[in-house]
Amino acid sequence: MTEKMEMTPLGRRAFVKLAGGGAAAFVATTLLPGLAEADAKAVSAAIKKLIGDKKTKPGKITLELPQIAENGRTVPVAFEVSSPMTENDHVKAVHVFAEKNPRPDVATFRFTPASGKARVATRMRLAKTQNVVAVAEMSDGTVYMSKSTVKVTIGGCGG
Repeated sequence: MTEKMEMTPLGRRAFVKLAGGGAAAFVATTLLPGLAEADAKAVSAAIKKLIGDKKTKPGKITLELPQIAENGRTVPVAFEVSSPMTENDHVKAVHVFAEKNPRPDVATFRFTPASGKARVATRMRLAKTQNVVAVAEMSDGTVYMSKSTVKVTIGGCGG
C-alpha cells in the first residue's frame, strides 16, 4: 500500500518564520555561549560563598596540571594536600574551580581521617586557556589555595 503525499510550496510568512528561527538558533549557539563563562571575579565570589571571610593561605596543596592541554575535553588534574590525616588535623574538603568555564565550580572532594591521604587524580573539561584553582578546607578551619594556568589548544566545552 502506498500513500500519496501532496507537497505545497512554502509561503512567504512561513519562510520568514523559518528563517527567523534559524537566525535565533545561530545567535544562541555561536554568540551567546561566549557570554556564559565565569571569570576570576566569579571564582572569587564562589570561594567567598564557600569559606566566608576566612583568609586563604598559600602552601600545603600540590596541584598537578599540564602547562599545555592539546585537548580541553580531557585535561588531567591531580592534587595532594599535605596533612597527617589524624582526627585532630585532617583535610575536610578540596574544591576545584576553573576561571573561564561556563560554571566556575568544577568539583568538590570530601575527606575524613579514614581517607588516609588527601590525594585525587581525575580529568576535567576546560573550555579555553585559564587558571585552575584548588581550595583546601582543613579541620582546624584554615583554608589553603593553589592556582595553576593551563593553555588549552582545542576547547573542551564545544570549542
